[in-house]
Amino acid sequence: SMAAHVRGCRCSSLFLSSFFAGGKKIVGVFYQAGEYADKNPDFVGCVEGALGIRDWLESNGHHYIVTDDKEGLNSELEKHIEDMHVLITTPFHPAYVTAERIKKAKNLELVLTAGIGSDHIDLLAAAAAGLTVAEVTGSNTVSVAEDQLMRILILLRNFLPGYQQVVKGEWNVAGIAHRAYDLEGKTVGTVGAGRIGRLLLQRLKPFNCNMLYHDRIRINPELEKEIGAKFEEDLDVMLPKCDVIVINTPLTEKTRGMFNKEKIAKMKKGVIIVNNARGAIMDTQAVADACSNGYIAGYGGDVWFPQPAPKDHPWRYMPNHAMTPHTSGTTIDAQLRYASGVKDMLDRYFKGEDFPVENYIVKEGELASQYK
Repeated sequence: SMAAHVRGCRCSSLFLSSFFAGGKKIVGVFYQAGEYADKNPDFVGCVEGALGIRDWLESNGHHYIVTDDKEGLNSELEKHIEDMHVLITTPFHPAYVTAERIKKAKNLELVLTAGIGSDHIDLLAAAAAGLTVAEVTGSNTVSVAEDQLMRILILLRNFLPGYQQVVKGEWNVAGIAHRAYDLEGKTVGTVGAGRIGRLLLQRLKPFNCNMLYHDRIRINPELEKEIGAKFEEDLDVMLPKCDVIVINTPLTEKTRGMFNKEKIAKMKKGVIIVNNARGAIMDTQAVADACSNGYIAGYGGDVWFPQPAPKDHPWRYMPNHAMTPHTSGTTIDAQLRYASGVKDMLDRYFKGEDFPVENYIVKEGELASQYK
């Protein structure tokens, strides 16, 4: 039978694509798990886990290729650009979907982000090419907000030097205590108060700090009152008031490189900054310089530009940082939510149905409001 022949054919990928005439070629780019792949059955966000949708896709006649090899013309991703129909990317190991790649991708219809934040895609080029770009809105907002709160505390309490002392066999209370502070009574400002920013403010409330927020859109009055944060229309007026500044804006043409030397100079000397939004919102060298000369007392986050961060990235070596690889939004809980959201959108795409409206980043040539 035809099916037996397909199973028996070793070089069946070409044959399969004609056999399943209605099948789509789907490419997923995720981080490689290696030795950690089988440590947790719910670890679906890696290449090996492949979002847990391989069997479902293949049993429906689709061709599914996953890789972590994304950079340059000789990458595995590049081999599939010309004939893929759907590309699934993730912010944690971003495939940079440039205008050149979009131009080459003759069959591409849909680009899905497993997570939130689609700035690794040239959105204007995607809109011009008539592509749909969508992400799993809300899938990891709690994960990121929790992590921001953790980093605020880690930096304020000067935790990492204490940990390092213990590991090195040292003991020096003064070395930690001379720059350790309570969160209570401090002024914390968030630049951006969307889903993550609001969740962070809600979680900060019991710490009895003074909360400010700056955004294009004011939070509705009831929620604003319930959260207890004060709206600051002018960012430059908010910055000098803050002991802690948290970045919660998407990366857009307007926010790219926004926190440069001049903006940092408007902050309080001894400020703590947490940025789990996007690395490119900051001027990399300006942050490293301000940490080195003590103007910034601590900088923490999990986002870099580019990603993975090169070995010589200045943020690796600056003092008083609480940096990690891009991990906050890819907890196991978050992976399960964004994997399920991707599957739901693929299912709707195969059936010709619309996605949940808040998931669209580019639709019919239009960019979502936050990227305009």
